[in-house]
Amino acid sequence: MRAVGAAVGALAAVTVGFAPSAAAYDAQSKEWYLAPMQAEQMWKVSTGKGVKVAVIDTGVNANTPSLKGQVLTGEVPKAVAYHATDDYAGHGTSMAELIAGTGAGGGLQGLAPGAKIVPYRIQLEGLKSGAEKNNTPKAWEALRAAADTDAKIISMSFGGMTTKEDKAAVNYAASKGKLLIAAVGNNAGEGKSGYIDLPAAYPYVIGISSIDSSGTVSKFSSYGNYVDLSAPGEGIPGWCDANFRSYCDNRNGTSPATALTAASAALIWSAHPNWTANQVTRSLIDTASRTWAKDNPSKYAGYGAIRPRKVLENSDYNAGPANADPLSKENGGKPAAEGSVSPSASASASSQAPNNASGGETSAAGSSTNSSSNSNSLWIALGAAAAVIVVGGVGVAVQRARRAR
Repeated sequence: MRAVGAAVGALAAVTVGFAPSAAAYDAQSKEWYLAPMQAEQMWKVSTGKGVKVAVIDTGVNANTPSLKGQVLTGEVPKAVAYHATDDYAGHGTSMAELIAGTGAGGGLQGLAPGAKIVPYRIQLEGLKSGAEKNNTPKAWEALRAAADTDAKIISMSFGGMTTKEDKAAVNYAASKGKLLIAAVGNNAGEGKSGYIDLPAAYPYVIGISSIDSSGTVSKFSSYGNYVDLSAPGEGIPGWCDANFRSYCDNRNGTSPATALTAASAALIWSAHPNWTANQVTRSLIDTASRTWAKDNPSKYAGYGAIRPRKVLENSDYNAGPANADPLSKENGGKPAAEGSVSPSASASASSQAPNNASGGETSAAGSSTNSSSNSNSLWIALGAAAAVIVVGGVGVAVQRARRAR
């Protein structure tokens, strides 16, 4: 059995903090991906309006300049609403701003500024043990609760969901028609196994890897049979910590890549509100940037880099059948269904992971801790090294194994 969690980024570098005001720091000027993704042109067609994105993370601070009016605090189910807007690491707030931030006050400009965020605060690294941790929901509890709401997209920039309850919650959310998007992890690089964490490796979850501004897969980005798409994840600004006094420049990881994919899905779903999760997924796959055959996805970048504009600019785009899973082969060819979990099942019982490896766990603040069976990892690295695996050659395109277990 593989220990829960993994290294978040062994190749860490010092980041520079900036005051989050337009005079001292303009976050939008650091968001290098907005121009090549043609965000301004996309917003003429869709801003994500009408789409709710559940962000399961360290909580979301609803009072940052960029998120004022963007966070639907009252829509968090009461059973899992404990301190949902008290972000104990700054991670969840950064992800929420990347998705739906307005850019006000020099803050982050979300890729889908018309979308709304529903915040979920769960037990992740950085949360102190004791009453605070005991009162905070587990990942599977938040996921199940989110599945019963009208949020269309569930964004998960973390790993470590290895229990039977976790897997059953994923199946349940998928059976409810939710679009599940998760970070594959930052476990690649020198001395690393590259294995992909859960929930990204579960069926019915879109696993996201990271690329840099040249379209090169990030050195830290996990790889293997469970990568579905890639998105910008290097040189992304974000909150330095839970004090929310400043942004840090050059934050890297599959976490921001996941948030930007969730935002891309929101743009598409807003423009096509009658589509299903299958159709939104298919559109992301069909229009992804790649130089290899679509039926032979890369273990580093999956079906390619997200390009939502290719869907939005084509009024004749056909998203295919509503009930056909575009990842049917990877998902075992069966529709999602709620897993059966005994009430007496142990919350710490682990399931077999894609690769039988274990590693240390690093907090979002950069301090290393030991892996444990009840702690999930945030997938963001500070100042990770330059990417080394270029997406584009036949050498990175390999056939993936089926994901069914």
